[in-house]
Amino acid sequence: MSKGEPLLEIETDKAIMEIESPGDGVLEGIKAQEGAEIPVGQTIAWILGPGESVPAEQAQAESGRRHDTPAATVSAATAELKVGTTASSARISPKARRLAKEKGVDLARIKGSGPGGEILASDVLAVAEAGSAAPSTTKIQTQPQLSTLARLMAERTTQSWTTVPHFFVTREIDARGLLALREAFAHQNGQSSRPTHSDLLVALVARVLVKHPALNASWIGDGIRQNPDINIGLAMAVDDGVVAPVIAKADKTDIAQIASLRKDLTERARAGKLHPQDLSGGTFTISNLGMLNVDAFTAIIIAPQAAILAVGRIADRVVAVDGQPSVCPIISCTLSVDHRVADGARAARFLDDLAQAIADPGKWLELR
Repeated sequence: MSKGEPLLEIETDKAIMEIESPGDGVLEGIKAQEGAEIPVGQTIAWILGPGESVPAEQAQAESGRRHDTPAATVSAATAELKVGTTASSARISPKARRLAKEKGVDLARIKGSGPGGEILASDVLAVAEAGSAAPSTTKIQTQPQLSTLARLMAERTTQSWTTVPHFFVTREIDARGLLALREAFAHQNGQSSRPTHSDLLVALVARVLVKHPALNASWIGDGIRQNPDINIGLAMAVDDGVVAPVIAKADKTDIAQIASLRKDLTERARAGKLHPQDLSGGTFTISNLGMLNVDAFTAIIIAPQAAILAVGRIADRVVAVDGQPSVCPIISCTLSVDHRVADGARAARFLDDLAQAIADPGKWLELR
């Protein structure tokens, strides 16, 4: 194999990563099969150059296993290896691999339609749909197994909901200042660079948190840890769950940089190519469902963070302005807080400052 050639995919509790070969050589001494759970730091194979061989202790261990393994088992293992080799002879997108696993599609049956014969998600779906259209020979239906990401998300949200003492505060905020900021930014920098509402909220929330460090803290063990940096996680939906990639030091990052980082993280999240460092170090999370026309909701805290902000859509509502009815764009924000870290008064003061920042963002950040 050549340097840079896709070598394997690793699925962690947070992301699926495609690992490329670090150098040229021959892959030998493979110690793990597809689907195996491997401890961090364990050797799974060697890439050998000319004249190199698998370390003696590994070769001896492999020999011992071969002598101790019944012939039928060896044959089955050999057959499995051949099937795996056939399926991996072409590039397979991470999304296609996940879909194939979920829908029970044999990748060896698929001829990829992507560049260089790469198997795409659309190829897997076409085979799956063709199979579902065929006459059924049995009435037994099985539910697809949860992916590692979906399973761990279920476990962690359950743990957070049952162990973290949540409380919630909600504020309906005049969003005219936020909308004006977005238009002003687009006018100054070009329509193609128009930030999303989430981009602006990341910038504003981070700057408000500077004034409210208690909401940027974490509950660790039996005490509170004050986090030195403000790292904003932004919840994103992917095929089999939700991930929250992090924009580090968001209070010191301008809008254009936040928009660029968020776009890159979104694209890689949807492609299943986030790295562990993209998902680490978050100190506060924003979950925005406004683009899905949700008016308001409450979110579950991502422990050990102290809070998460749930944001609904911006919608015109009739409100009182100077004693008179007026139509204004309103955004609903609900803050979920760990009561061990902050109380209701601190949460209310944070939302009050956030309301001021959204209504008049110019006082909280520079327009760049």
